[in-house]
Amino acid sequence: MTTTIPIGPFHPVLEEPEYITLEVDGETVIGANFDLGRVHRGMELLAQEKTYDQDIFLVERICGICSASHSWAASLAIEDIVGCEVPARARYLRTIVHELERLHSHMLWVGLAGHIIGYWTVFMWGWKYREPILDALEAITGNRQHYAWYRPGGVRRDVPDEIWPNVLKIIEEFDRKTDMLTGAILDDPVILGRLRGVGILTKEDAIAYGTLGPTARGSGFDVDIRRDEPYGAYSEVDWDVIVQDGCDCLAVAVVRLLEMKESVKIIRQCIEKLPGGPIDAEVREVPRGEGCGHVEAPRGESFHFIRSNGTNMPERHKMRAPTFNNIPSFRPRIKGETISDALLIFAVIDPCYSCTERLAIVGPSGEKLATSKDLLRLSHEKTEELRKNS
Repeated sequence: MTTTIPIGPFHPVLEEPEYITLEVDGETVIGANFDLGRVHRGMELLAQEKTYDQDIFLVERICGICSASHSWAASLAIEDIVGCEVPARARYLRTIVHELERLHSHMLWVGLAGHIIGYWTVFMWGWKYREPILDALEAITGNRQHYAWYRPGGVRRDVPDEIWPNVLKIIEEFDRKTDMLTGAILDDPVILGRLRGVGILTKEDAIAYGTLGPTARGSGFDVDIRRDEPYGAYSEVDWDVIVQDGCDCLAVAVVRLLEMKESVKIIRQCIEKLPGGPIDAEVREVPRGEGCGHVEAPRGESFHFIRSNGTNMPERHKMRAPTFNNIPSFRPRIKGETISDALLIFAVIDPCYSCTERLAIVGPSGEKLATSKDLLRLSHEKTEELRKNS
């Protein structure tokens, strides 16, 4: 006889509200479902009510760990409409910050993975080594998160030369700590026992489910926007795409650990090759048209589509974060595994629920029963109800 086990929407291991149901036969999981929509924020509607410049500040707040990814992708979409060429110095500066963010994101994930496993030493190491990277981001952009630095056509502020020696010192020390942490993790029989052979996602399933980023590359699916459709300075520096064929939780962890080494290589080369010149193409108007921008965020490809009607506000701004693609791959990963490994397997994709939320009210035949403005009104009414009852 099968049993349904609910997990969430609030759970010690879930960093955001998410509701998962597991269908189990004894201790073995035979099916899974997820219920999204608990932190819907109406980002796409809000984007249509702000100017292009204001939109960049908005989309940075899609995710606190991938904020550079969204602001860069949105900037690329606007630049696609305008047809402008971003100055070389701005491209290199964008790439440096983007890769520092990848270091910050991957090391945060390593720490959370240690927390989920119950390995608190890994958690404390990971978050301790991440701190100097946030210091480097603050030195360059002025902020540890939500950098307010990217803009259509380039970046908002230049970086003085005296900052770079300290940034290089930070990443060199980070590189040494990453080597130590990687060795400790991959040499620990308890961690290997929890990860190896657990949560299998075959290459065929990774492709069929449209997975992205480390989730795909851990299953032998060799895909990376930085190489496949180069932007920024990625085609001008030497680095490798990390791919593992293990298809299990361990393979995804190895991808993230080794990708941090590649990010350090990219940052070092960008600083050494950093050209002079302007930092902004000075985009003043956005003509009618449509544009796309996509970047390789720490979790995978972030995609932004913008339609312009010739005013200073977008007519449509569509956003898709990588978790939207990666969450469904939990189903084939969890099937046949035990309940105790469910949250670990779910965490392997590094899910971000707020980034992913989509909400629509439709009828049985797919007809729309509520507009985006109706959804916003319902949200306001629910907030007021909670305020009165609190």
